[in-house]
Amino acid sequence: MDVQTLTYLIVGFTFALYIGIAIWSRAGSTKEFYVAGGGVPPVMNGMATAADWMSAASFISLAGIVSFVGYDGSVYLMGWTGGYVLLALCMAPYLRKFGKFTVPDFIGDRYYSQAARTVAVVCAIFICFTYIAGQMRGVGVVFSRFLEVEVDTGVYIGMAVVFFYAVLGGMKGITYTQVAQYCVLIFAFMVPAIFISVMMTGHIIPQIGFGAELVDAAGNGTGEYLLDKLDGLSNELGFAQYTEGSKSMIDVFFITGALMFGTAGLPHVIVRFFTVPKVKDARVSAGWALVFIAIMYTTVPALSAFSRVNMIETINGPESTGVAYETAPDWIKNWEKTGLITWDDKNDDGKIFYTAGAENEMKIDRDIMVLATPEIADLPAWVIALVAAGGLAAALSTSAGLLLVISTSVSHDLLKKNLMPNISDKKELMYARLASAAGIVMAGYFGINPPGFVAAVVAIAFGLAASSLFPAIIMGIFSKTVNKEGAIAGMVTGLLFSASYIVYFKFVNPSANSAENWLFGISPEGIGLFGMMVNFCVAFAVSRVTKAVPQDVVDMVESIRFPKGSGEAHDH
Repeated sequence: MDVQTLTYLIVGFTFALYIGIAIWSRAGSTKEFYVAGGGVPPVMNGMATAADWMSAASFISLAGIVSFVGYDGSVYLMGWTGGYVLLALCMAPYLRKFGKFTVPDFIGDRYYSQAARTVAVVCAIFICFTYIAGQMRGVGVVFSRFLEVEVDTGVYIGMAVVFFYAVLGGMKGITYTQVAQYCVLIFAFMVPAIFISVMMTGHIIPQIGFGAELVDAAGNGTGEYLLDKLDGLSNELGFAQYTEGSKSMIDVFFITGALMFGTAGLPHVIVRFFTVPKVKDARVSAGWALVFIAIMYTTVPALSAFSRVNMIETINGPESTGVAYETAPDWIKNWEKTGLITWDDKNDDGKIFYTAGAENEMKIDRDIMVLATPEIADLPAWVIALVAAGGLAAALSTSAGLLLVISTSVSHDLLKKNLMPNISDKKELMYARLASAAGIVMAGYFGINPPGFVAAVVAIAFGLAASSLFPAIIMGIFSKTVNKEGAIAGMVTGLLFSASYIVYFKFVNPSANSAENWLFGISPEGIGLFGMMVNFCVAFAVSRVTKAVPQDVVDMVESIRFPKGSGEAHDH
């Protein structure tokens, strides 16, 4: 059976599974729509959280960026993983104790202000739309290659599937769908990694293969280690050494920090901890999610290195003499059809050369690496089809979580808590579904007109979360002195500063996007950490010169920090 037929079968089966789960777990109330009724078991919630958090950026783009830039790509691994630990230890239990449905709900009540709630809603929606752009691009990339349709058509199909289970099932449908999606994506990620590890190093565990000696076709050691070979190949082709970084120390620090604190401020991940019955379950759930996430994240460096070696050798040949286009591997020609790989025969010799500098003839989109890896390694067709299903599962699971935040921000925080306080539960649910539908349309537009490759777009979303929501949440939990004026001023200045910096260097004047023009040498991907510092400074400064926090709010903060039990999530 060929790859396309297998892909249709496997992807079709997974889509049917997701839709079946959505029908089975259809939300019948706002509580089920927002927090799945608050009754999800911790292990399942941990699995759903992992699927929600491991987006198309993790599945499709992370290994791609590590594969292409080597050591510098480690900032994504460190930042995202460290951020999840921060979220699990410092935020999840306290927010669960508070017991509200959403992050804007917490900020609105903690800072006793509808204006603060509204600013938080704007921040949440802004972050989610930036983030979802990367997810829909991931959907389009997968469909364009494996189902041989236009990228735009792939996005439309993805929109339809997400629309069905996110709008119908709400958080209840999304949670149980994400459990299935985690199983699909982790299996799809690990199978090719294990296959290639065995083929190249003889080790069944990719993490061990990453630091192991390479083997020949007979399984005998070659005396050369994987990373040594990769460094040698990189030098030979004019690239920087794979195991050496090119970024400045300050930029590495700031990018890692922006990703870390941004992770802890992502509203679609935080809301996951409201779906479990008790505060203790929030901690347990966070622990399980970290285990499930670590399975993929510790495998990423190994898969990246394996893929890079295979790619260079299949393009340039074992002696780096180039490969004739007519005899080039099928994977190059397959991906050329999507426009994500292009070849320009600059010297008209009919051979492909992949090198650094002006003589390079190959342009390869980073986002294809994980999806193309099974083809590059000549793995069985069913593995290639499985990876396609995994990529879609990763993109769709996070898209659904983000859409839920958008819908709850509009229906619950903006309408129910602000503009239409007397709205009925049924009407609120209707508006939540309408907001989801509008969000899907917007997400589709960004998927068809993406502002960059997936990991970079997602990194920007994390930076915006770090500079706006994270300080407001952490100060709301651990400070009794930050008042509503301080929180609002901090969120607005942090978000505006970071967004302006990113927009200027990424869109207004991209030619100036270089280290000599950056503020203190901090790239747009890392500016979120500086924006976070601005947020904290402004919030504390404004709070010192304005009215003190009311005593009842001080008491509330005290009760959050020292939990003595928990109630159900509530909206009044």
